[in-house]
Amino acid sequence: MNQTELQQHMEEVSLQFFQREFRHQAVFNTRLRTTGGRYLLKSHNIEMNPKYLENFGLEYFFGIMKHELCHYHLHLEKKGYQHRDKDFRELLKKVDAPRFCAAIPREITMHEYTCKSCGKSFLRQRRFNVNRYRCGSCGGRLKQTGSKKVYTEST
Repeated sequence: MNQTELQQHMEEVSLQFFQREFRHQAVFNTRLRTTGGRYLLKSHNIEMNPKYLENFGLEYFFGIMKHELCHYHLHLEKKGYQHRDKDFRELLKKVDAPRFCAAIPREITMHEYTCKSCGKSFLRQRRFNVNRYRCGSCGGRLKQTGSKKVYTEST
């Protein structure tokens, strides 16, 4: 999906579920990390995260569009457009839009360290110099025993 298709889908979803026109810009923002979309209060534009389209598909992406359009239409009507507002929660239910996005799974490397004395091992996301640190249990020297890829749900 490109920018013009996104704009077209946003306008169609707005007419279908809200019976109102979407008269501003809808754009992809690849820098969004922890959110599926963002409604901009000053410009009234909507930014969408293309990673959610890739990971969860078009149907879920339309749900995120509906969520952002709830912010959009309520803000323009000068009603409660924030997540905590009653107007917003009611409109979400009416159009069957998700209140929050699921986390995109991502791959991270976990480094395993083992104590040479007591044999206790632990995982860390960041590597560190084993000559500068000791075991927290017995005070023995540490060695790096390996690393492995792990999929995590946090973004």
